Amino acid sequence: MKIIDKYIIKKYLSTFFVMFGLFIPIGIMVDFAEKIDKFRENEVPADLILNYYIDFVWYFGSQLYPVFLFLAVIFFTSRLANNTEITAILSSGLSFQRFTKPFFISASVIVFFALFAGMFIVPKSNQNFNEFVSEYVKSEEKRKTSRLFKQINDTEYIYVSSYDPKRRRGLNFTLENFEGNKLKHKITATTIRWDDSIFRLTNYVKRSIVGEQEIIKKVTRKDTILDFNIDDLSPLNYVAETLNFFELDELIRYEKRAGSPLINSHLLVRHKRYTIPLSCFILTLIAISVSSFKRRGGTGSNLAIGVSLGFLFIFLDKIFSVLVIKSNFPPAIASWGILLVFLTIALFLLKKAIR
Repeated sequence: MKIIDKYIIKKYLSTFFVMFGLFIPIGIMVDFAEKIDKFRENEVPADLILNYYIDFVWYFGSQLYPVFLFLAVIFFTSRLANNTEITAILSSGLSFQRFTKPFFISASVIVFFALFAGMFIVPKSNQNFNEFVSEYVKSEEKRKTSRLFKQINDTEYIYVSSYDPKRRRGLNFTLENFEGNKLKHKITATTIRWDDSIFRLTNYVKRSIVGEQEIIKKVTRKDTILDFNIDDLSPLNYVAETLNFFELDELIRYEKRAGSPLINSHLLVRHKRYTIPLSCFILTLIAISVSSFKRRGGTGSNLAIGVSLGFLFIFLDKIFSVLVIKSNFPPAIASWGILLVFLTIALFLLKKAIR
């Protein structure tokens, strides 16, 4: 590794952490100003608020660090260009492609750490962050609680018209058991409630099909064991964000089999754990291409371009995320499609920069 490589790597990483350190306190101040009334209203203890903002750093940073990196590269590369350092480097016979090598070495360090953190560290902070917000800030429902349907195993399907997670009770419960395409038996109940490791069903009715006969059994109350967990009826909307790599894969396998309405958002979370870190390489390439040569506006002009592209990246990411959650838009296209769009922009700008 040459001296110039070490110099650029040092500049890259140091500017990134400075940029990160500048934006995170701003994010904390804006968030605190927005939520201070809720903190007072709910009399939230100071230690919980402090822990919330520790988790906020991970949550906020894990979403926006590619943009911080993008602005950092534009900033320090523009300064190199304005000081004619890049001109001197390229005039010494170093190719533009070779010049980008230390940039991608630096990006690799951040990407590898981000991948590991996103799989195993950030989920725990996301859980604490979302639990705090649900408890003290937002009053809206954090679960889907009406018209719930699930396949709980290869032969059984359940349905409730509504579910109360605090009381762990569902209304208008139905369980259907199939053998192939034929209904073997059907259980209905006015309510189903989890009570000390058993299910308690009221106004229990079981219809069994035996040959050509139908056998009906009715009881006012039935205590029994069923092949599902009561909380599986209505998982938290943000549950995928709180799981590590292995837990998330297991959840997705289960939710696919169960026909969960949240499966698209779970898949989107898994895709983003790869695409957000990998976007660092593409944004680095765009930043180098945009800022490697002098412009009339200097660093300010390059930063303006960088901020515009950064906002475009965030805007597209949010638009596609909403499409996935609110419709049947494929999560893979929503995640990897943004990378393809920006990779196209990067290659275009790189070609222009080399000229």
